[in-house]
Amino acid sequence: MLPWRRVAISGWVVTPDRQKLSKRSGRSDPPDELIDRYGADAVRYWAASARPGVDTVFDETKMRVGRRLATKLLNASWFVLGLGPGDKPTEPLDLALLAELDAVVADATAALDACDYAEALERIERFFWFWCDDYIELVKDRAYEGDSSAGATLRIALSTVQRLLAPFLPFAAEEAWSWWQDGSIHVAPWPTVTSSDGDRSLLAPVTIVLAAIRRAKSEARRSMRWPVAELVVTCTEVQEAALVATERDLRSAGTVQVLRYTRSMDGELAIKATLAPA
Repeated sequence: MLPWRRVAISGWVVTPDRQKLSKRSGRSDPPDELIDRYGADAVRYWAASARPGVDTVFDETKMRVGRRLATKLLNASWFVLGLGPGDKPTEPLDLALLAELDAVVADATAALDACDYAEALERIERFFWFWCDDYIELVKDRAYEGDSSAGATLRIALSTVQRLLAPFLPFAAEEAWSWWQDGSIHVAPWPTVTSSDGDRSLLAPVTIVLAAIRRAKSEARRSMRWPVAELVVTCTEVQEAALVATERDLRSAGTVQVLRYTRSMDGELAIKATLAPA
């Protein structure tokens, strides 16, 4: 009988010049010092970013990223829980977000089943930053107004994101979970695919246009709430349909006064944002 059915092989932890780290070599910091400096979640995040079977460079910059991720999880949780809970997702952008979240759950679960925890973390983290930086900003005004669809979607996503990140940021996830749920997050059920009927393809065009608006304001040294007098989007018919479906949130997040569409002849998406005069 085989002693194991699956074996995960880890590489060495090495310095940037590929020298092995060990207590004997004197090149490594004691774990307690790293935990005191960055926090246990940040050190665990760095360790979980190491791909099985390959050597991993000791990188304190990665621990700073992990600390930032843990802090963002706490801040995002606090923000969402300060809004109304909502009832049921109905808006196109909200349903698209949940469809994307379904894909993240499926991908992360498959990666963990294959013992590729680094791949799972990368997929979860990529979605988490999109959720914080783009989706929440797009629906923030709607959520402040008490929109039921936005409130429901934010809480569904929060519950899922907290549980997805719990294996990697156990302390931050446990703390944020305790703010609104009973029991430990570490005995809560792992997220499952909900089979949302949303269209994930709606997300790409609206996030590209939002990024272009932000870039125009940054280059002009204006605040992100500075009005856009006119936004002209050159796009395909499919892209226009996606943007029309999410236009309410895009106009709100970008403070867009006039939005016009023109047809793209080469299939490329182009955005021209004219800011309101000072």
